[in-house]
Parts: sequence; structure tokens; C-alpha cells
Amino acid sequence: MRLRKHDLTTVYLKKRVIEEDDEGNDNVTFSDESIELTMNVQSAGGQVAAAIYGERLPYIKSCKYQGELIKPKQNENDGICLYVKSTEEPDFFIKSIQPFSTHLNVTLEMREQNES
Repeated sequence: MRLRKHDLTTVYLKKRVIEEDDEGNDNVTFSDESIELTMNVQSAGGQVAAAIYGERLPYIKSCKYQGELIKPKQNENDGICLYVKSTEEPDFFIKSIQPFSTHLNVTLEMREQNES
């Protein structure tokens, strides 16, 4: 299966960076550089998704990605700039990555506005 070109949206991937502060706490930030990706982005829906995410369902996106830039386990919790510019903090993070035959099913969840 190939993803149709006119269904693809340009998003930007920002790697997660974990830094330790003076007190030993982990601070999660995102890299300044972004990687341009094209993926099919849709709102998550259906009975199964509603049972899993409940009230958070409006903040979940279901995506399909073909390429080599996203890898399962390696890119989970990285940031995605979907509705914001690539120079800003990501508005979504990668919740899960599931390999399928010719593409990856990527689930995104919106970050809280006060989350850093």
C-alpha cells in the first residue's frame, strides 16, 4: 500500500532531550533542529479508541507514515509540530509506533499547554 500524495501533511519531528538539573530531576526538552516528515494525519475515532482513551480522544491523532526517519521504540515520546511552526515547541508527542506491512501506524497525543 502506498500513501496518496494529496492526503499527506507536512509535520516536523523534534527529538526529545532529557537533561538532569542540579537536584537530580529529569527535565524533558526538545531539540532545536527539526526533521521534516510527510504523513497521513487523521483524528482518532471508533469504539476501540474511545474505550482506550476515553475523554482524551479529541486530543489523539492517528497517522500513517512511510519512510525511514521514524523507528519503533526509538522515536516514542519525541515531539511533533503539527499545528505550530517548526521553530516552536512541539504541540504533539508520539504516543506509540506500530509497524504494519508497508507503513507505520503512529499515534500522537496533544501535549498540555503548560507542559515543558
